[in-house]
Parts: sequence; C-alpha cells; structure tokens
Amino acid sequence: MEFKDYYKILELDKQSSADDIRKAYRKLAKKYHPDKNPGDNSAEEKFKEVSEAYEVLKDPEKRKKYDTLGANWKHYQNTGGPDPDWFKNFNQNQQGGSYQFSGGFNDLFGNIGGFSDFFESFFGGGARPRGSSRFGNIPQKGNDYEASLSISLEEAHHGVEKQFVVNGKTLKVKITPGIEEGKKLRLRNQGGEGQSGGEKGDLYLNIQIARHRYFERKENDLYYDLDVDLYTAVLGGKKEVTTLDGKRINIIIPKETESGKILKVKGMGMNKSGRTDRGDMFVRINVTTPKNLTNEERKLFEKLASLRK
Repeated sequence: MEFKDYYKILELDKQSSADDIRKAYRKLAKKYHPDKNPGDNSAEEKFKEVSEAYEVLKDPEKRKKYDTLGANWKHYQNTGGPDPDWFKNFNQNQQGGSYQFSGGFNDLFGNIGGFSDFFESFFGGGARPRGSSRFGNIPQKGNDYEASLSISLEEAHHGVEKQFVVNGKTLKVKITPGIEEGKKLRLRNQGGEGQSGGEKGDLYLNIQIARHRYFERKENDLYYDLDVDLYTAVLGGKKEVTTLDGKRINIIIPKETESGKILKVKGMGMNKSGRTDRGDMFVRINVTTPKNLTNEERKLFEKLASLRK
C-alpha cells in the first residue's frame, strides 16, 4: 500500500499556510470536478485525492498528527497494522517530543471513512453515515454561470450601468467606458449554490456589442463611410458628420479625392478602457455618380470629356 503525500497532491509543501491549502484545494477541486469533466475517470480520481488531502490538511490537529505519523510510515508499515502495542511503542520512541497519542486511528482522524485504502487500512476509518457522499462533508464552491449581455456601441464608448434580474434577484453591473467585445465581467457569489457550506459560484457576463448603423469598431478606432458627390470630390469642399458622441463636425474633402480614400480625424474614436485618451475616427470616402442628368448637364460632361482627350 502506497503512502499518500497530501502536500504533493495539493501541489504544496509542509510550510504552506492554511490559506495556501484552502486556495490550492479550491483551484484543483474546480479543475477536476466531475461536473466539469463528465466521463473522465482520471479527473474523478484526481478529485477524490484532492478532496481527501484537503480533509486532513485543513484541520490543524489532523495535520499535526499526519505530519508526525507520515515520518514513521516505514516503521508502521513493518508492524503490519495498527495493533494496540504500536501506539505504546510510538509513545516510548517519542519521549521528549511534541506528540503523545493513545487510542485508535478513528480517534485521531475523527472516523472519516469512505476515502482511499490508505485511510481504510492505515487510519482505520469507519463507515460514513448512510446517505452521505464520499466527500459530502467537504465544502465545495457552487457552479459558475455564464450569460451574455448586449450593449450598444454608444454604451461601450461612454460606459453604462445595467440592471437585470437573475433568479428573482435584481443585480446591477457597471460597464466602464471603452469596454471591448468579448470582455468577461465577474459577479462574485451570483452563481450556483455551494455544497456542504461552500460558497456560491460566480456569474460571468460576456459582453456583446450590437452592430452600429454607421460606425464600425476596430479596437479603439472607428470607421465611418461617407458618401461624397462627384462635384465635391473633384473640386473639394466640406461634408458634415455626426460623431459617436453626437457632435457635428466638418470633414475637409481635398480636391480630386478618389473613391476609397480614407481621411483620419484624430481623437474622435472610442474611449480607451482605463485611460483618458481616445482612438481615432477614419472616414472612408465613397464618391457617388450623379443620376438623372438633364440635357444641359449631359452636354457639359460631354464638353468636359472632350477637353480631357
């Protein structure tokens, strides 16, 4: 029978604090929980080992006794089992030490049966009360939930406070200015109920930004398609554009601007998350061809065409 190194199972050492042990257990129990690894027998076995290790190391007295007994594993293994004389010999061999034990292993470890052969054979664990699970007394955090939260581009730019209802409870979440598509927001303890006194899981909100009628976002920059008539494109001029803030600005159209040309308006893009500066706005020029020409207009174009030959 193999000795179980509970510190190694939890990826810790003997100097680890109680807080280290608790954090390590939660991390590994979440990673190997059967609900997250359906049909994975190896993950289930790992979850059992992690839970068993935590059962011992979370309790200061059990941990002290385990640390002392662990160092004498080879001596115990040669005795063939926990006979009454073993404890007597152990006490005699530990004169002057910190730990003096009497009684059986059930007394030492609180009759925590239902674990591995190491517990059943070495620690002499008794049966768990009927109806309880093998790890039913170990606090387990509840399942995390995920949901999608859709916001407008303006809300992503300015920031907004959203209110919604989950399981009959009204929750509020603050969206900071400049938030990006796909960002996850964590609402602590708003997930599934914990087991055996464990804390509730968390709720993760996946931010989705609705498509805008005029603007296309690329990171912190905005792209805007601007129709420009042929005459303005050729002769130059101004075109008015409304920014995402609702501000009306004039775009200077240079002479002989071709369709597809991109003009940059500095500092008129998205707010940047956690910063005071902004991205830029890029205006894509789409030169439109005049329709329904009059006879006089057509003659003028013909004359222009003849001058360009």
